[in-house]
Amino acid sequence: MTNPLYDRLFGRHAGRETPFLHLPDGGSLTHAAFLALAARHAHALNAFGLGPGDRLAVQVEKSPEALALYAACLQAGVIFLPLNTAYTPAELSYFIGDSGARLVICDGRRMGALTPVAEAAGAHIATLNTDGSGSFAVIAATKSATYPTVARDPDDLAALLYTSGTTGRSKGAMLSQRNLLSNAEVLTEAWRFTEDDVLLHALPIFHTHGLFVATNIMLLAGGAMILLPKFDIDAVIAALPRATAMMGVPTFYTRLLDDPRFDRALAAHIRLFVSGSAPLLAETHRAFEARTGHRILERYGMTETNMSTSNPYDGERIAGTVGLPLPGVELRIADPATRAECSPGETGQIEVRGPNVFQGYWQMPEKTREELCEDGFFLTGDLGTIDAKGYVRIVGRAKDLIISGGLNVYPKEIEEVLDAQPGVLESAVIGVPHPDLGEAVLAVLVPAPGETPELQAIAGSVATQLAGFKRPKRLELIEALPRNAMGKVQKAALRESYRDSFA
Repeated sequence: MTNPLYDRLFGRHAGRETPFLHLPDGGSLTHAAFLALAARHAHALNAFGLGPGDRLAVQVEKSPEALALYAACLQAGVIFLPLNTAYTPAELSYFIGDSGARLVICDGRRMGALTPVAEAAGAHIATLNTDGSGSFAVIAATKSATYPTVARDPDDLAALLYTSGTTGRSKGAMLSQRNLLSNAEVLTEAWRFTEDDVLLHALPIFHTHGLFVATNIMLLAGGAMILLPKFDIDAVIAALPRATAMMGVPTFYTRLLDDPRFDRALAAHIRLFVSGSAPLLAETHRAFEARTGHRILERYGMTETNMSTSNPYDGERIAGTVGLPLPGVELRIADPATRAECSPGETGQIEVRGPNVFQGYWQMPEKTREELCEDGFFLTGDLGTIDAKGYVRIVGRAKDLIISGGLNVYPKEIEEVLDAQPGVLESAVIGVPHPDLGEAVLAVLVPAPGETPELQAIAGSVATQLAGFKRPKRLELIEALPRNAMGKVQKAALRESYRDSFA
């Protein structure tokens, strides 16, 4: 009777009075103290009626307590559903309802807005704040610091993360214990993490990168993390001399390069900088090496596959590529229409197969069959090539996904909001190059006949309906959208027209 993911990540640290989390206030939390916190959380989940297979929806700010919810879910067999802290109540209502979450845990400041959402979905609601207070914390504080770990099978679900396409409803990617553990084991070895490492962690923990890559690796390696609430340039620069590794999105690295304090001496103690979640510009890669002597290690993955490729730790890290397929991961380039494998150097859709690939989409069997094939390959929707050395390059996204500051933005969702605005006939949302975010969201609006849309009023309305990272950074008026002979909007032409908007 075992629980593979909990046992390997958390349980192995039982009784260890070694540093796990270094906190912004100068304090720290040992592995043993963290496990005690997680055990109390697990008991509290049971007090709310949650058991193995039930879903917990979480929208709280980053903190040790928030991280302990993840551990508690694994120990109790509950499926963990982390949600972006920028999501509005309107957005959350779908995730909570679709997942069938029995409990919603939110920041106390959101309790009023989210209570009707939880009640409509038939879920309980509780609060957990960054200072450790809240109604959930009050219950947990009365519980035992030990918990009898629930047995789970490697194929049992550990987490549910919502992703989306450019059309249709958001999809809940079902991630099993095996999916998460296999990837953590491969990455820990590939990137040479040990108990001597201290990771500078400034990523969000509602996202694969910060939660399942960074955190799982450090738990498996037995090292420590400097847990910063978010990327703050002053805090990151202050913490770098105490770290041995850093993981970030490209925006982190462009912001460091913009600061004259960031130099070779400040980076001297770091053995590894990792970048992911969005394409790293080759010019950023080269500028970083010139400034620090370090070549950033870029890798590639997605919610459904965890990490699939990585530039090597030992060996050539090639700017503009995402490296080689990881051990145990099969990656092929195929014709999107026929799935016939492409010749070396040809562009096609990236397909991935391996223990890292998810179990399918929650309650969406047809969508699962469309994208997760009978032969085990997942159709990523990304277009790429493989060169003669085996390095993978991402050349585009088949579904016009925008990645802004490392976060996925899906144009269709924003277009639906814009199309409903007064004076707007139709809209098109695109991603254009941005020096800080990688890509910025830009919206092109076509006025209804005889109307002149008020752009400032539209921006204000959009702000009440969409998370900040989804809101267009610029609104443009145009007489008509470019279309092909079949009437399809030519977004490539729009991207070309507006590519220098933020230059």
